[in-house]
Amino acid sequence: MQQLQGKVVLVDFWASWCVPCRRSFPWLNTMQQQHAAAGLLVLAVNEDSERDDANRFLQQVPAQFAVLYDRAGALAEQYQLQGMPSSFLIDKKGQIRFRHIGFKQADIADYEAKIRQLLAEE
Repeated sequence: MQQLQGKVVLVDFWASWCVPCRRSFPWLNTMQQQHAAAGLLVLAVNEDSERDDANRFLQQVPAQFAVLYDRAGALAEQYQLQGMPSSFLIDKKGQIRFRHIGFKQADIADYEAKIRQLLAEE
C-alpha cells in the first residue's frame, strides 16, 4: 500500500458475467491513460470464482491497468460490496471519498469531475 501513497486510486470491482463491467473497461483504460501522469491509478478487482472466466473476459476486453483477483472475496467484504460493478475513489491520503454502484454512460461526466477534483487536491 506504500506505493499508493500520494496517488488517487480508482478501485473497480468487476466480474466476467457483468455486462456493465464490459462497458466500463474501455472508459477505465482511457482514465488510466489520461490521468496516470497526474497521479491516478486504476485498480480492477475481479470477483469471479474461476480465474479462467476472468482471463477470457480480459482477452475480449483488455485492461491497460492493474488487475487483482479476489477469489475468496476478502476485498469485496472489506469494501462492503453491494453490486457490480462497484467503484471506489480513494484520495491521496488513502480515504474513500466517492462510491459508485453500476456504470452508466450518463454518469461519466460526474465520474470524471470527481477524479479531476481529487487529483487537484494537495
